[in-house]
Amino acid sequence: MDETQRLSALTGDIYDAALDPALWTHVLEDTAGFVGGAASALYTKDIVRKQHNTIHTWGYDPYYTKIYIEKYGKFDPFATAQLFSDIGTPISGADIMSHREHRRSNFFKEWVKPQHWIDAIAATLQRTATSYAAFSVIRHEKDGIVDAKARRRMSLIVPHVRRAVIIGKIIDLQKLEAAAFADTLDGLATAIFLTDLHGRIVHANAAGYNMISDAVIVRSSGGKLVITDEAAERALAEVLTNTQPADATVRASGVDVPLSSREDEQYVAHVLPLNSGARRKTGMSYSAAAAVFVHKVAMELPHPLETIAKTFKLTPAEMRVMLMIVQLGGVPDIAPVLGVSEATVKTHLQRIFGKTNTRRQVDLVKLVAGYMSPLSH
Repeated sequence: MDETQRLSALTGDIYDAALDPALWTHVLEDTAGFVGGAASALYTKDIVRKQHNTIHTWGYDPYYTKIYIEKYGKFDPFATAQLFSDIGTPISGADIMSHREHRRSNFFKEWVKPQHWIDAIAATLQRTATSYAAFSVIRHEKDGIVDAKARRRMSLIVPHVRRAVIIGKIIDLQKLEAAAFADTLDGLATAIFLTDLHGRIVHANAAGYNMISDAVIVRSSGGKLVITDEAAERALAEVLTNTQPADATVRASGVDVPLSSREDEQYVAHVLPLNSGARRKTGMSYSAAAAVFVHKVAMELPHPLETIAKTFKLTPAEMRVMLMIVQLGGVPDIAPVLGVSEATVKTHLQRIFGKTNTRRQVDLVKLVAGYMSPLSH
């Protein structure tokens, strides 16, 4: 298969895995093959509790996974970088630090190199004030460092993985036919409509009914979902028509339809077909042909550490030193972890003190804790 065919097949598998978690291992293997790597994972990190939770993996050695969770995870440069990267934007090792600097660190010497790995490319999928979910592909020595091809292919895959992770939280095949399904959807802020091929509403969650009641973005006419934006309404009708099992136009990845309100507020409707693969099982009474997710376009809220960096104009290197101060303590402990000299750490530390108007390491700990506290926002 050429790249387009591989991508089409892979995106379809990704959305099926959202509904059947047992498929994720196979999907991660294929994803690693597509991007160019020896391992792949979906995982979460909580930086306050210092917890790493591996959701699904392929190609990982259980021993190294264990010691990563127990010891090395807090030294992983990606753990910090992903707090600052844009949601859905792939980053590689070179975006964080030079490979020369990385290879001098204990993390590389003791955890990366023994596995014959050399680089990684990852993307943050979701983020809260204290934790995030991410997707990564690890490069083996034979693969070389992340190149333009790997970055481009990762960019093609990440949006679908992100949507699949979101969908996987709201559609559970084992609960779909139970009354808990409606309760699950009603707890979501995004408006969700399950419709048939003609746009008739089979089911909607509470946010969906509220949106219909407002009649600003969508309304109901004779039980049919109608978009108030006429151009968007025509686009939605066309997409729904093309969700028939015999038509593969939007079978795998769905389609985004931009919407505008009379007040010029911007919304988007993501239309996901429910008629292929495992998704055939997701319709209420098997009559739903598509799931339509409608939400307002909004900027991602910045992470508190991103706010710290911007407020005090700290460089990435200075942020790494400050976070190591918070997590480890003194300069002698930090230097070998970062793979730099104690003199370099001290230089960064003096600049941090100057920018943050602090004098002691304990002041930096208090500063970070203050930004991380939910009462400070």
